[in-house]
Amino acid sequence: MKIGRRDLAKKGYTFSAMILPLGILFAGLFGLALGSFLNVCASRWPEDEKVTTPRSHCRSCGRTLSWWENLPVLSWLLLSGKCRTCKAPIGWRYPAVELSIGVLWAYCAWQAFSASPDLSAGVFSYEACMTLATAIAKMLFMCLLVTLAVIDAENLWLPDRLTFPGIFLGFALAVTRASLTTFMLYGGNHHVLKHIVGITIIQFWFFGAVLPAGGLLIIRWLFEMIRGQEGLGLGDVKLMAMLGGWIGIKGGILSFVIALGIGVLISIRLYFVPPPRGKKTEEWSVMKLPFGTFLCAGGIIAGLWGDKILGLYAQLSGTQ
Repeated sequence: MKIGRRDLAKKGYTFSAMILPLGILFAGLFGLALGSFLNVCASRWPEDEKVTTPRSHCRSCGRTLSWWENLPVLSWLLLSGKCRTCKAPIGWRYPAVELSIGVLWAYCAWQAFSASPDLSAGVFSYEACMTLATAIAKMLFMCLLVTLAVIDAENLWLPDRLTFPGIFLGFALAVTRASLTTFMLYGGNHHVLKHIVGITIIQFWFFGAVLPAGGLLIIRWLFEMIRGQEGLGLGDVKLMAMLGGWIGIKGGILSFVIALGIGVLISIRLYFVPPPRGKKTEEWSVMKLPFGTFLCAGGIIAGLWGDKILGLYAQLSGTQ
C-alpha cells in the first residue's frame, strides 16, 4: 500500500514539522564524526605527528583499524574499550570527546531552531540566516574548546595552532556579522558600515579579547613575582583572548570565574583526599592543574548559557 504526501501530512509529517528533528539529528551525527577526527588531533599533535597519515591505528600494537572500528562511540562499545588484537585498553576519552561534540552540536542546533520560528519553518529570512550562521559559529567554537580542553588535560599544553586561529576567527566572525547586518538592514551604507564595524572591533576585539587577556597576564606576572614560580602559562592568556573575542568581555569574565571555581574545588579535593598508591603526599599536593581545561569548560558554559546566567545574577543582585 502506497503512502502519499497527503497521508503523511495528515499524520503531521510535513516538511516544516520534520526540519527540527532532522536538523538536530544531522547536527548530532556530524558532531560525532567530527569528534572522532578531533580525537586523532588530540592524540597526534602532542607527539608532533601528522593527522592525515598514517591511517587510524592502535597506539599500542600499531595495527591499522578496520572501518567499523572507527565508528564514533559505537566501536568503543563493541570492542569493550579494548584493542581487538593486543587487548590494550582504549581510553574513555575517545567516546567522551565524540559524545561531547555530538551532544553540543545537537544542542546548538536545538537552540537555533528554538530561537528562530522562520528557521524551524524552513523560511530563510534575514533573521533565520543570522541565527543559522551564529549556530554554525557556536558549533565551531565548541569544537575548539573541547579539543583544547583534552590536550591541556593530558599534556598541560595549549597549542598555538588552535588558539591563534581561534582568536582571529572570532574577530573575523564578529566583523562579518556586523557587515551582514549593515547590508541587510541599511542597504550597505558605507558610513553606517564603518560605524558598526568600528564598534564591533572595539567591543569584541579590545574589550572582549585584549582586556581579559591583559588582566590574566597581570595575574600571571604578580603570581610569579610573589611566589617565584610560574602559576599560569602563556597558553592560558591566549585562550582567554580567544574566549573574550568569541563571547565578549562579560562571557570571558564569566568563563574565568567558572574556571576559578572548578580549580578551587579540585584543589580542595587534592588537599584533603589521600594520594593514590605510588604517589608521595608532597607531589600530590603540588600537582599542576590544567587551568586551560577549566577555562574551556567555563567557555562552553558561558557560550551556551551565559546570557541566562548573567541575567539571573543581575536579577538576584538587584542590578537589572
